[in-house]
Amino acid sequence: MPRVLAAVPKIAVTALIILAIANLLVGVILRYFVGAITDWLDVDPVPFTWVEEVGEMSLAWLTLIGAAIGIQSRSHFTLTVFVHRLSQPAQLWIHRFNHALIAAMGLLVAWYGLKLCLLNRTLTTPGLQINLAWLYASAVVGGILIAIYGVAVTINPRPPPAPQR
Repeated sequence: MPRVLAAVPKIAVTALIILAIANLLVGVILRYFVGAITDWLDVDPVPFTWVEEVGEMSLAWLTLIGAAIGIQSRSHFTLTVFVHRLSQPAQLWIHRFNHALIAAMGLLVAWYGLKLCLLNRTLTTPGLQINLAWLYASAVVGGILIAIYGVAVTINPRPPPAPQR
């Protein structure tokens, strides 16, 4: 069960990438091909304002969940200017401190995302009439995942890599 639960964010990001690509493709087709055809036939154009809304929502969710996955897999960019010259225990504590800060930032993002959800829960998007709280819920979910993964890396860090010369 834990492995299935751990795979949910990765499956969600994969689905969101597919949705964003398909949405972009549909937007291009509607804008340039279907628009030209409706102009040529002199009929009412096909509305495609929803494409921007779907793209915005999918990219918000993709970004925040993807950032959390990057923390979990430790694939975010790190700059080692000074820390690699310290002893291994000092490097480990700095690594833990950095990830504790990341977890705190995730909680802050989740808190303000929740406040935005509550503030905008009565508003909807103009095209699809989707509640705007769904857009800001991405910050809540992503922030919580960032906090969870940050704490997990803080508790169980990998040893720092050997310095490269």
